[in-house]
Amino acid sequence: MTYASIEALLDAARLGRLETTEGGRILATVSRPDAKGTAYVTSLVELEDERVLPLTRGAASIGAVAAAEDGTVYFTAKRIGEDGEESEDAQLWGLPPRGEARQLAARPGGFGALHLSGKLLIAELAVHSQAADEAEHVELGRARKDAKVSAALHDGFPTRYWDHDLGPARTVLAVAELPADLATAEATSGPSAGGASVPADEADPSAGAAEADPSADDDAPAAQVLHFRHLAMPAGRLTSWTVDRQGARALVSMSDSHGEILASGHLHLLDLRGEQPPRLLREPTGEVEYGPGAFSPDGTRVLISRHRIWTETQTMSSAVELLDLATGTTVPVWPELDHWVDPVWVDGETLAAASDDQGRGSLWIGALTDPAPRRLVGGPEQELSFADLSVAGGRLIASASSVACAPHPVAVDPSDGRLSRLPNPADEVEQTGSLTEVTATAEDGTALRAWLRLPDGHGPHPLVVFAHGGPWGSWNAWTYRWNPNPFVAAGYAVLLPDPAISTGYGQAMIDRGQHELGGAPFTDIMALTDQAIARDDIDEGATAFAGGSYGGYMANWVAGHTGDRFRCIVTHASLWDTESMGRTTDNSGWELPMRRQNPEHDPSASVREIVVPMLVIHGDKDYRVPIAQGHALWYDLHRFSATPRDAEGRTQHRYLYFPDEGHWILGRGNAQVWYETFVGFLDEHVRGEDWERPATLG
Repeated sequence: MTYASIEALLDAARLGRLETTEGGRILATVSRPDAKGTAYVTSLVELEDERVLPLTRGAASIGAVAAAEDGTVYFTAKRIGEDGEESEDAQLWGLPPRGEARQLAARPGGFGALHLSGKLLIAELAVHSQAADEAEHVELGRARKDAKVSAALHDGFPTRYWDHDLGPARTVLAVAELPADLATAEATSGPSAGGASVPADEADPSAGAAEADPSADDDAPAAQVLHFRHLAMPAGRLTSWTVDRQGARALVSMSDSHGEILASGHLHLLDLRGEQPPRLLREPTGEVEYGPGAFSPDGTRVLISRHRIWTETQTMSSAVELLDLATGTTVPVWPELDHWVDPVWVDGETLAAASDDQGRGSLWIGALTDPAPRRLVGGPEQELSFADLSVAGGRLIASASSVACAPHPVAVDPSDGRLSRLPNPADEVEQTGSLTEVTATAEDGTALRAWLRLPDGHGPHPLVVFAHGGPWGSWNAWTYRWNPNPFVAAGYAVLLPDPAISTGYGQAMIDRGQHELGGAPFTDIMALTDQAIARDDIDEGATAFAGGSYGGYMANWVAGHTGDRFRCIVTHASLWDTESMGRTTDNSGWELPMRRQNPEHDPSASVREIVVPMLVIHGDKDYRVPIAQGHALWYDLHRFSATPRDAEGRTQHRYLYFPDEGHWILGRGNAQVWYETFVGFLDEHVRGEDWERPATLG
């Protein structure tokens, strides 16, 4: 078969983050395959009226972005060397309204997230744990490098996160005073990792496009236009932060461990001027932790998230509170809204927020004093969901997508909900087939629903069921990783069920299954599958099941509890032994609530009931579901499963292993073989077709 649909999906230009200003500027990052077609390069554009204005060019990917009202853009990018490779550390660049981008600062460890506030640029920096300032950071880092020491000494949990090791550096916020005129600001010597200014673009001096200098010497000393001052940071690991508009204060969440409370968020207020020490505002308990939200326009109040922690006896939930910084008192925000939201300020008394909603999304708007907001746009009568919400020029700006529509920027009028599409810098991926819904009733009477993507033609079509991850999630938005399109193009119908623990259906839907991971979520999915295969256009005898992360847990559970109902199972980054998972994952919130569930809801206990072939997929750099889960599953399938062997006595199971990928398969080439192997495994076991492995797999 042809894999053109896979290449079309992976080669499409992708909309990334939206960066806006209160005055109305809208910037976006866009990722495209590089010249070799083996990796992605991220560029920066501005959306103006009906046009897309490129701001950067070249082979250096854009990282963090902060836009100023005067047309200046600050961003991070890794310079490309003579060998064609990116430098290890991201440098900080400034692009004035007219002219060329200029390197403003460079340092060992580079720059993380950026934010403009008042006359300050706030940056997230990785700093040597014993360094008090940038000079010490450079000196101590050089000594460590020269000594060829790679070890890290930890005193907290976790020691790694998703796909990267933590330490020995700590993350701090740092501030720099912005020059009155970026174009004329003089550089001064300062500690750095080396760098060079960007040469003028002689070809198009009005384009304002930035390109890294490929001839720059990585070891050359770099002059600094901006000099950063470290803020005094509380104990723990910085996980999230927000800043007021006045450049006075920041709210930070520091993940720290005390006693039996591991890696929980402590909420602190920081003085950006450095005149006051950090102030602890909220301390977590064994049941609740807090996170920072947006400051009010006048900086006197701030939204905070209040997360009820998943434990052996309570389910996870999320609420928003308004904190008065003068009195320290809080009041609940929209207490009658039965959705999880992260609001933004429309004005001093009005909030807007996006949420999952019945397999779609909604935008909400309401006053601080309203018991619940009103739905502005979205909901069950349409297909879109919304993300990356902000306010710019009096409009709500968001990224909109659906399970069959790639992300694109939209604007919404907050007065009447009128939605308009903004110029789209990304590609619209062509869809085949059609989209419909399947409904069912759960064992406890709960109404259930799922999306069903159907190929062209009358069928009956073979079916593959996708279980979503999370487990707090919903099949309500576009994804490039578990996209149905290549499967639909290959002739498969794809069922996307939202079972118990799915978001967008109210707290009761989450409560139904959180203490029985293999219970209500499993029976919900089976009920929706029964409804799908009852259709005339679905082939009941040609079905498969697949899932990743928690969906991989469900795939493993299905494998051991459905006999030969499905022709094969595909499990990615999956939980296999839930007890050992709790002690090896980076997720401190897993082990405790699973203690009661392990005896009853551990997929590995049913390995002897597995009778169909399984494709196991795992990345070695996956620290959320550690690679040991994949190795244990692979061993147990060989040793204990009842799956018949082939004519030569060899296993029918397969293991697709990625030594350099984490929880998600992000590399362009690796993503392609992921799809090709996945579809090929289905073709072999669902359709009985021969499959030739891609030559790129070796």
